[in-house]
Amino acid sequence: MWGTTSVVNATIFGSVVLGSVGIDILGAQAQTSAAQNGVALPPVTVDAPNSPKQRSAVQATQRTRSSRAPAAAARRGNAAAVQAQSRQGAGRANSAPVEYVANSSASGTKTNTPLIETPQSISVVTRKELDDRAVQSLTEAVSYQPGVRTDASGFDPRFDAIAIRGFDITYNGTYLDGLRLVGAGLGVYKNEPYLADSITVVRGPSSAVYGLGSPGGLIDISSKLPTSQPYHEIQGIVGDRSRYQGNFDLSGPLDPSGQFLYRLTGVVRDADLFVPGGKDNRTSIAPAFTWRPDASTSLTILGGYQKSQTPGSMFTYSSAAGTTTNIFTGSPSYNSLDQEQGRIGYLFEHALNNAVTVRQKFRYTDLDSVTRYVGILGVDPVTQIASRYKGYVHDQLQSAIVDNQVEAKFLTGPVQHTTLMGVDYTWSSFKDKQGFGFGVSDLNLLAPSYLPEAISDPAIASSTAQQQNQFGAYIQDQAKLDRWILTLSGRNDRVSSSGQDLIAVTRQTQSDQAYSGRAGLTYVFDSGVAPYVAYSTSFFPNLGVSPEGSFFKPTTGKQTEIGFKYQPAGSKSFISAAVFDLTQDGGLVYTGAGVTVQRGEIQSRGLELQALGNLGGGFNITSSYTYLDMKTLQAADTTVIGKVPSGNPPHTFTLWGNYDVPAFGQFSGLSVGGGMRYLSSNYGDDQNTFKNSSVTLFDAALKYDFGQAAKQLKGMQFQVNVKNLFDLRYTTCQVGYCYRGAPLTVIATLGYRW
Repeated sequence: MWGTTSVVNATIFGSVVLGSVGIDILGAQAQTSAAQNGVALPPVTVDAPNSPKQRSAVQATQRTRSSRAPAAAARRGNAAAVQAQSRQGAGRANSAPVEYVANSSASGTKTNTPLIETPQSISVVTRKELDDRAVQSLTEAVSYQPGVRTDASGFDPRFDAIAIRGFDITYNGTYLDGLRLVGAGLGVYKNEPYLADSITVVRGPSSAVYGLGSPGGLIDISSKLPTSQPYHEIQGIVGDRSRYQGNFDLSGPLDPSGQFLYRLTGVVRDADLFVPGGKDNRTSIAPAFTWRPDASTSLTILGGYQKSQTPGSMFTYSSAAGTTTNIFTGSPSYNSLDQEQGRIGYLFEHALNNAVTVRQKFRYTDLDSVTRYVGILGVDPVTQIASRYKGYVHDQLQSAIVDNQVEAKFLTGPVQHTTLMGVDYTWSSFKDKQGFGFGVSDLNLLAPSYLPEAISDPAIASSTAQQQNQFGAYIQDQAKLDRWILTLSGRNDRVSSSGQDLIAVTRQTQSDQAYSGRAGLTYVFDSGVAPYVAYSTSFFPNLGVSPEGSFFKPTTGKQTEIGFKYQPAGSKSFISAAVFDLTQDGGLVYTGAGVTVQRGEIQSRGLELQALGNLGGGFNITSSYTYLDMKTLQAADTTVIGKVPSGNPPHTFTLWGNYDVPAFGQFSGLSVGGGMRYLSSNYGDDQNTFKNSSVTLFDAALKYDFGQAAKQLKGMQFQVNVKNLFDLRYTTCQVGYCYRGAPLTVIATLGYRW
């Protein structure tokens, strides 16, 4: 639950934790652990070591393998083309795939590896798919991916609340260009999907290369980088609930030789929400600059600033019997989450020779978040008059992250190696102030009225500061022998955390160390089938103390995964399947009254299927099925042992298709899309006393390219997207708290590209 009502009893070290955070404020998310940092950079592909003798050996090996496996060679050529483009550090938007299939990703291994050779379940949401579905949030962007749950706490524009394989990743699993976006309390970095070139979902533990993280997986957002060819786009968007938005994306070379490139992307939005007085406003701008002094070197500077306003509370009233209503519990006069965030960083890459490439990534972020909200204290059972309180939270969060990598390609006899060595460092500082008070009008639940009223900020009741330093060193080897690929990764993390109560003048410190690893084996058949098996672990340190006053131990995870991937040579399709057995040990959970305890073990087992591709004739499709079997093995609350953690449907099915009519005939220029998302019934509380109903949601899209009708209108497009097409009114409950799902939403986009 992304709640605020239980904040009244909050204590900073028991419930608001840097990276593990805000469990009273974020009740439903608190089933799992949370936050800190990791990395990945667009790598340079080196075909062979530098020595002529070694080059000859590699070429001979490649000729032999090519003669045996023409299909595999074609796939390698495909990947090489993608990697060569990455080497340019530009051109992604102009040459973005017009399908839904990506061939490679650096998110799983930190090296640009073909997806079929990566021993882990990975999905890439391309810019084409993002545009077709006109996504307006990160949660919308990944809502059609297997293993992903995005609406366990209902519709909530305040945060990108996401779980993978049943475990929350909101604080410890969101990355931008391979570097983690640190979050704490109500200071959660907001991601604008229009600024993304693609979004990758990596399922399962990834601590072996990324360090501290969720056992469920991670989401890595790839920024739009400067392009080598001129690219310009402007969009105007209108929608229901008074939504007005403008987007722009401008890029290209600054000089005739293409040594200097730029990109400037931005969004301005003013929008209302269905809660009284609720806003979803945003101003976001992201400048980028690339310098390529030669073919071996690239430096890209990335900046960003965003100011946003959303409601401080989205809650509707739930009766003592658990019945959810449409009655908003807050006050339009005191209901806002105002956030400013900025970032500056760079991506540097230099190929020393044909065999060795060095990279460095750095980013500094600064976030200031002020939340004001009103909540219900109690309800008179006779009169149905609810007494209310006001809450105020001011969070400030800064982080600096640097990741240094060396990638080397070499031979040991017939074995080809891609070895990655790296060290990274993360510094985070979090300050939190909270206040609670009264002086708010009562709410008549039988006839709710929201008259304007003057509500002042309450006095600060708690003030805390926390710092965390993390240092990690890792090594990975991807060894190829004929069709076999062995991937071995290992990492050591050292984390020191400290926290101060600035009112009580108390301090606590904590140090943790852990080793994480991954071992995966893949075999790539000539047919394009690649079975694999992998074992991986995760690690996350928890700041805070138990009710007994002892430090929490780190949250750990371990997983065994078996799967296969299928990508026929030369095709534009990709099919994957994975079965997994994943266990988290030591996740934190909020039990009420400001008390946070450490849960024992939660087991998550399941099956994930995905099929996507271009079926020809302009028809793209993506589909997925997830079976999830979760169970609480150990817990401080014995009533939940053996029960299913709430908010996790055992069956999820998604299907989205988009058809671009061929460029001839009377319907030329028309594009039609539609999708369906099904979630089976699931438990609404951890004691498994009641269930959420199953939900089936439908989405639709209609687009027209005016350039097909008149040459002078080339580049102009009009698009209408409808989400929850039939306006299904539904609620979803987690940890016993219930929320409204997203209502019918309609947006229309008029865009022009040149």
